[in-house]
Amino acid sequence: MRRYLFIGGLHRSGTSLLARLIGDHPDISSISGSPAPENEGCYLQGAIPHTALHGRPMHFGTDPDQHYIEGCRYDTLHVRERIEADWAQWFDPAKPWRVEKSPVNLTRMRLYQQLFPMSQFLVITRHPEMVAAAVAKWVDDTPTALTEHWIAAHQQLCGDLPYLHAICVIRYEDLCRDPARTIKGVHQFMGLEPTGDGTGTGIRAGNEDYAHPSGLSDELPCWGYAPGGEVKPWSPILRHPLRSTRELVAHTLSGQ
Repeated sequence: MRRYLFIGGLHRSGTSLLARLIGDHPDISSISGSPAPENEGCYLQGAIPHTALHGRPMHFGTDPDQHYIEGCRYDTLHVRERIEADWAQWFDPAKPWRVEKSPVNLTRMRLYQQLFPMSQFLVITRHPEMVAAAVAKWVDDTPTALTEHWIAAHQQLCGDLPYLHAICVIRYEDLCRDPARTIKGVHQFMGLEPTGDGTGTGIRAGNEDYAHPSGLSDELPCWGYAPGGEVKPWSPILRHPLRSTRELVAHTLSGQ
């Protein structure tokens, strides 16, 4: 039976890097070689409209019209069948897991869980000031406005968490600090045997590109972020129906 791992997060949070590292596993098929930007699956299906007004950086995360949940207009068998048909050519049918990465998955998880009940979700966050600095070339808002969007989008994420059976939330900074450990934990979250191949050796920490980040006025203790780009210790958010899996993944991601 096909299983989906949907990866989401705000733009410039590391979704593409994360998907590439995860997809190196022999039991995982990822979208590659497509005409879509960054091989994002949201562009490769016609069941849920995705235009220039959908998924806009630092806008979609708080747009109520793009927060798709159970019972919404796209929660139908037709939508599921159309998505599967449109994506079929981009995945290897011999591999049990399909990884689909699109930033907008951040606001679609509850819908996708309804459409694909065995699916799992992976969200990656990055310091809001770093995200603000990274998207500044696309968006004209001030750093303060961009960090406020980040906070509101992640508050919505927290509201979605109780509805999700299997979700793991990690940070870009922790991925860069120890990619092998992080990817091992994600593969365990998926019930896969880690490859132990030193995945991600030599990843460059992109936060170093922004020497004087700004926009955050107070600490965000629930995410381990503080003004000035400071990153503090934090425990990943983890939900999974199997306690043994939760404990195993938590142990791996904590570095113990």
